Formats: sequence, C-alpha cells, structure tokens
Amino acid sequence: MKSFGFLSFGHYGTGSAPEGYGAKAALQQAVEIGVGADEIGVNGAYFRVHHFATQAASPMPLLSAIAARTQHLEVGTGVIDMRYENPLYLAEEAAALDLLSDQRLALGISRGSPEPALRGWESFGYEDPSEPKAANMAREKFDRFLRAVRGERLAPADPQQFGPGASLRVEPHSPGLDRRIWWGAGSAATAEWAAHQGVNLMSSTLLTEATGASFGDLQAEQIDRYREAWREAGHGWNPRVSVSRSIFPITTDLDDLYFGRRSAGQGDQIGIIDDTRSTFGRTYAGEPDRLIDELKADAAIAAADTLMLTIPSQLGVDYNLHILESFAEHIAPALGWVPNSQLRS
Repeated sequence: MKSFGFLSFGHYGTGSAPEGYGAKAALQQAVEIGVGADEIGVNGAYFRVHHFATQAASPMPLLSAIAARTQHLEVGTGVIDMRYENPLYLAEEAAALDLLSDQRLALGISRGSPEPALRGWESFGYEDPSEPKAANMAREKFDRFLRAVRGERLAPADPQQFGPGASLRVEPHSPGLDRRIWWGAGSAATAEWAAHQGVNLMSSTLLTEATGASFGDLQAEQIDRYREAWREAGHGWNPRVSVSRSIFPITTDLDDLYFGRRSAGQGDQIGIIDDTRSTFGRTYAGEPDRLIDELKADAAIAAADTLMLTIPSQLGVDYNLHILESFAEHIAPALGWVPNSQLRS
C-alpha cells in the first residue's frame, strides 16, 4: 500500500445522525472532510454515486469544490454508474476538472450497483433493450468516453468551416487523464476486461464469488489475474489498483462505543446481490497494533497500491477526521504509506 484515501457513500436524510442532516449538510461537510484530509496528508477523497437515493449523486460540483480548497488531495469517484451518463459530456466535465485541479482527478467508473429506481437510467433517457441490467450499454458508453478522454476525433466537422472529411475532438482535453481512469470490477473476469481496456482497477467492495476463500484472498486472486492480463496486453505503463476496507482504529472511548464493542468476531459475509451469491469484506476495528497485524495479513491490501477507507460520513467532520488521522498516525506508516505531498512532489 503506497497511498490511502477515504471513500464516502454520502448518505443523508431520514435516519441519519445528527438530526437534520440533509443534502446541504452532507455536501458541505464532505468538502470540510476533504480539506482536513489534505492537511493530514491523506492521498485521496472518493465518493460513491447513486441516483434516486438520499446519497451523493452528481459528483463533479462536489469534487470541484474540494479540489478548489486543497493542494495535494486526489479527488475522484468510486464509482460513477455509466448507465446514467452521456459519455462525451462526462469527458468534457472530467477534462475541465482535471485541468482546474492540476491533474488531481481520478474517476472510478463501472456498470454500477443496484439502484432504488427500476431501470432508472431509462428515466435519464438511456435504454438498452438487449438485457435488463444494461451492462452492455455501460461498456459501450465507457468505450466512447475513454476514446474522448484520449483525444480521439469523434465528431464530423462542419465542412463549410473545416473543409471536407475533418473531424473534431471533445474540448477541453487533459493529457494523461486516461491514466487516471479506473473501472470498478466485482469479478476476476471483469478485472481482466478492464486490463484489456488499459484502465486502472478499482476492486469492488464486494465480489460476485463465494468459494469459501476469504474476501482478501479472492481479491488478491482478482488482482493477480488483472495484472497478468495487463502484461499480456502490453500497454507500456504501470496501472494502479485500489481496494476498499472499513477500518476503525480504537484509540478513544468514543471509538470503542461506536465500533469496538460491536466488532468482535465479525468476519466476511456472504449475501445475494443482483441474483448472484457474493462475498462482502469484514470490518476491521481494534487497537492499532492488532490492526497492523491483521491488515498486513490481508493479501489484497498487500497487493494493491491504493487503500480506500469507507467512512461514516454522517458522524460529522471532526469524528471522520479523527478516524483518518488515527489511521495516518498509528497504522498507515507500517503498511508503506507515502503522504500526499511526497507522492506529488
């Protein structure tokens, strides 16, 4: 593990704490967490994207606000649901934000997870008659998005202005952004597909496999297969690989109240998502010395270069920064962490 960031699911609304925690508070506090994380030396701030839900949705305004108030922090997503996106408009927005942030954007994109709306992408104006989960449409859109980000000329030009046969690329263009695009993969086969596309791997918070192996071992196998596919593809540069974990160092009585007393004996979980038997990772909570030993034994964390800590954003700015600072001070150095200012210097 070279770098770590936080991954926020952006929950707000009824059932959230404290009372009255709505979209405005959630967004404004996300910015403040990002600012504080940058000062700690955290490497990245990433946000899940869900539509028709009381969660973070349109990420670009939020990422822009965080980027404008930070110096080193990478800003990104984990993940954008490509089924809901116009690929060329997303490429325009991504390039503009990347240029404004001095190349600190890193977008995680995927087919997306189950949403509250039934085929909600159709309400956004996109349809895929070929299959109900619209995975084919997501990949086709991603291909067009990636070609735009890479500067391909995708639009025929007006011949009266440019002469016959000319074509235009999406503007603005941010060179190198394509090397900071990730595909969120929930299986080894999808990870191999991402390698062939020439994009980084964002290993999912769940895997659509349940073989009896631990979540970390399943993820490590996925990462191995991704890297082997990458070598076979011969892209000529080294990709990044991220994994996500819920990790809570217990350093105060409040930590123990929130996480210590309910974490004993908690391990990986098996469940059904999208009609597929899947493995969900465990929550790590404990005193720092114990956590270091447990995290070093997690094969996927050892294999990945980027670790994303899922944070309980509803618990407020101060407490979330406490979690990040505790991890940075007591645990991350033992795992090989390099603070953000050093990675970008």
